[in-house]
Amino acid sequence: MDDAHAPGTPLNRSDLADQDFLSATGIARLEVVDSTGSTNADLLRSVTVEPSAWPDMSVLTAEYQTAARGRLDRHWEAPPLSSVSVSVVLRPANAEGRPLPTQSYSWLSLIGALALRETLLETAGLPAELKWPNDVLVRGKKIAGILAQLGPMVDGSVPPVILGTGLNVTLRGEELPVPTATSVVLEAPRTADRTELLKSYLSHFAVLYRSFCNADGDPAAGLAGGPSLHKRVEAVMTTLGKQVRAQLPGDHEIIGHASRLDEYGSLLVVDRDSREHVVTAGDVVHLRPWTSSDASGQGGYA
Repeated sequence: MDDAHAPGTPLNRSDLADQDFLSATGIARLEVVDSTGSTNADLLRSVTVEPSAWPDMSVLTAEYQTAARGRLDRHWEAPPLSSVSVSVVLRPANAEGRPLPTQSYSWLSLIGALALRETLLETAGLPAELKWPNDVLVRGKKIAGILAQLGPMVDGSVPPVILGTGLNVTLRGEELPVPTATSVVLEAPRTADRTELLKSYLSHFAVLYRSFCNADGDPAAGLAGGPSLHKRVEAVMTTLGKQVRAQLPGDHEIIGHASRLDEYGSLLVVDRDSREHVVTAGDVVHLRPWTSSDASGQGGYA
């Protein structure tokens, strides 16, 4: 493993500050900090206190996060210099400056997941897939999570979205939070250079995000270079076609067949009585397919 791939290698700040890279991606501001509690929490605070200083496509990345949080307020802490921890301020508007309808915001975390999948595939050479609602998997194990949080409405303007991404890069097996997780370096990648992975992710994200904005947030509209966002996400969503258990807020759960995504990116699950349920939030567990001998209908863990 060369130096750029080794654990403990800092991000290359001059590479990230390269003007050609920033102008090509439309990144308005990019800050790198050594350590922070959470890049998402920092940006949520910053867009409240000084919104004009953090325009659309402002980026904050940290070498070390001490209080990162995921969905359902889960907390975790990775070793310093072992992950890509990055948050982006999004103020979605089309080419004329007209804000996108807020109902399209639910697709922003899926755009992030899609961009990260493309990065892992093209830059690291890893076969990545998406797991609904916001995880990226490699060979069935979670390598990254994405969290979108709505910022405050300031001066009557449309609220921004803070999109946070955490990618496990050089973590060893014993450093992973759960046995069902993995990291880039554990999957025999083409590269595990954190700077290269971060730049690739931001580049892929910028293209998808700008195309989505210029389509007025319509997930069914063709994006630059091909199919719609809806089709692109469904094509790489490993959850679809599987038997799943959806754990919903309020201790409810649905067991059924994950059939498709609706126009808001919600998961549609068909139960054994052929009723279709819309799952907008919650954890999803992939189950083994039902068999005739499985009288309980509970399936098994995949």
